[in-house]
Amino acid sequence: MSDKKIKKLEEPCSLIEILNIIGGKWSMSIIYVLFSGKKRFSEIERSIPNINTRMLVKELKNMVENEIVTREVFATVPPTVEYSLTPKGKKLEPIINELHKWGLEFIY
Repeated sequence: MSDKKIKKLEEPCSLIEILNIIGGKWSMSIIYVLFSGKKRFSEIERSIPNINTRMLVKELKNMVENEIVTREVFATVPPTVEYSLTPKGKKLEPIINELHKWGLEFIY
């Protein structure tokens, strides 16, 4: 039985790696907000109660680096920045929706 556990940990896409990408405290909330389409930074910030600016910047940067979210900058004064989900990020929708359903059933 311990051989199976060791083998699973050696797989290239382990749960730890997945959680490093989408397991931040605010990551799923940000992704959930972006399911409805492109959003500016301030729109995302207003949509998520209790998130602070520093954490939103950190989470978005991590998700851009991991190709979950795209960041598009427009040459305006001041610069306009929009965030949207990549195809990779959009594939998380059914998973996050199922987690939401689970939460409604067992947490509330």
